[in-house]
Amino acid sequence: MRVKVKICGITNPDDALFAAECGADALGFVFWKKSPRFVEPAIVKAIVKALPPFVSCVGVFVDEEASRANEIARQAGLSCVQLHGSETPEFCRSMESRVIKAFRIKQGADVSSLSAYDVSAFLLDTYSEGAPGGTGKTFDWDCAVEAKKYGRIILAGGLTPGNIEEALRKVGPYGVDVSSGVESSKGKKDWVKVKEFIRLVRGSDMT
Repeated sequence: MRVKVKICGITNPDDALFAAECGADALGFVFWKKSPRFVEPAIVKAIVKALPPFVSCVGVFVDEEASRANEIARQAGLSCVQLHGSETPEFCRSMESRVIKAFRIKQGADVSSLSAYDVSAFLLDTYSEGAPGGTGKTFDWDCAVEAKKYGRIILAGGLTPGNIEEALRKVGPYGVDVSSGVESSKGKKDWVKVKEFIRLVRGSDMT
């Protein structure tokens, strides 16, 4: 199966269009105001409108009010929402869009809690005390392999052009998500890294 690629932390039209032209399946926009990659909904709406068809646009939220998350998703034209906080299964069901539920994985984590969620996919990221994501650190990928029995797995956390092939071989995820691993600075993508990352994932589709 063709592995899906999401380039997250998009903050401007140029990066969005370049990633789409390179073959990204999805782009992620962070609506958590404490993030250095935060972007205003009005800017995302303009970016989404300029994108070619068949590119999914994902809104990343962290413990946002349900009504506010749904409102932003509607206004910005998002394809689905990615919930990166402590959202409950009930909260996920209150979303009007498809849901990607993110979990931050600690060493030796028990992933059985995923079974309580009825969502489109699970995104597994690295646990960090001070940040809900975008840390640039990997976690124990054995947990991701175990989590596959609960649904579609999107692998995140410290992925780069340097380790993506190993990650794909070990985990075999539905999709991969990269942010800091293809940046020149927080919120600005390195186009060489973006292109190489996507090329390497697409190369794995042929093996």
